[in-house]
Amino acid sequence: MGADVRMESVVYAKVRRKLLPFLFALYVVAYLDRVNVGFAALQMNRELGLSEAVFGFGAGIFFIGYFALEIPSNLVLQRLGARVWISRIMISWGVVAIAMMFTRGARSFYLLRCLLGAAEAGFFPGIIFYLTHWFPSRERARAISLFMTATQIAGVIGGPLSGVLLAMNGVWRLAGWQWLFLAEGIPAVLLGAAAAKYLPDGPEHATWLNSAERSTLMARLVSERDSRRSNHTLRGALSNGTVWLLSLLYFAVVFGHYGIALWLPQILKGFGGMSDLRVGMLSALPFMTAAVVMVIVAKHSDFHEERRWHLALSAFAGAIALAASAAARSPWVSLLAISIAAAGVSSTAGPFWTLPAGFLDGTAAAGGIALINSTGNLAGFVGPSVVGLIRQVTGSFAGGLLAMALAAFIAGAIALAMPVFEPRQLREDKLEEALGESS
Repeated sequence: MGADVRMESVVYAKVRRKLLPFLFALYVVAYLDRVNVGFAALQMNRELGLSEAVFGFGAGIFFIGYFALEIPSNLVLQRLGARVWISRIMISWGVVAIAMMFTRGARSFYLLRCLLGAAEAGFFPGIIFYLTHWFPSRERARAISLFMTATQIAGVIGGPLSGVLLAMNGVWRLAGWQWLFLAEGIPAVLLGAAAAKYLPDGPEHATWLNSAERSTLMARLVSERDSRRSNHTLRGALSNGTVWLLSLLYFAVVFGHYGIALWLPQILKGFGGMSDLRVGMLSALPFMTAAVVMVIVAKHSDFHEERRWHLALSAFAGAIALAASAAARSPWVSLLAISIAAAGVSSTAGPFWTLPAGFLDGTAAAGGIALINSTGNLAGFVGPSVVGLIRQVTGSFAGGLLAMALAAFIAGAIALAMPVFEPRQLREDKLEEALGESS
């Protein structure tokens, strides 16, 4: 088995090098276009007369369009392949992201944000489903977390970049917030066109894998697929209690995640005495912290092949830090606590997204992952709206931070109630059998 293990390591390393940097770039652009409205609000709200409640509702309504088309989009991706469908998704959302610069009031803001969500629907669950065709369970948390660090790097890049773009206010008679939407929407269109040429639909279409590498990878993936406890039907996945429990768990995680991401610029602005550029620079700190920590947690989870406690403890850490931020009297202590909270909430991603593929496969996996992501992402509508309302009523972000803390705590509690998937010995026995037959 020593030579086989070494061959597997070589293959996984090659797949990571070939796929993850490109997928990472796609998600950076996706996440920028999703949350840059938080920076645009520093100018847009005042210029267009949008209240905090209107902004919170408009920022969150993205997820209504996202929810409506998520499952159909993922099923189409399974049928047409990632290459064509991911390309379509990116080009369409890039066009709508650019159109955000033509927002004129609350109604157009709501409409364009909803259309942006509809255009992007299927991208994230499609990529997660796509990665299950390339990485077995023991490699998956690290691969997913490396892909998902894009959300944190987008925060690191997006803060300073958005600050610079906002400073272009008045150039060519465009407001700074209009420059922000224009400049950050164009890359989605360009990368969408590139995806159509670059992404193979699966290992069997990867010309950069030789026959031995392809056989080794497929043997591992087939052995895992055979050991899953799934009826492999879409209806079975959509009516599965564990799928809905995962949806609830993800709802709680997303509530905290987007509460931080969409309101962070205004939380920092509330410290007082900061320019938009400085707000952009400081907003990078929580995302930098999260990017490092989430990869460490995911690698540790893969090494021990343990998911529930890694997921739960990450969520509990986020909950404690969010509560501490709400109670802090110093803006710098609050920023430190938010950074820890971002790391905790983000570190749930790698362990969490290994769970659905542990008991679902094929169409069931495509539909189940889409259901979990779309239902969970409804919290992206609820969270910012709740935080905006609390802020408008109380004049403080403390209540919103406490609401996010409660959601993160609930996520941790649900994680501990989850069943254990994929017995390790069963997987190893199946692998030995598959490799023995292939030799």
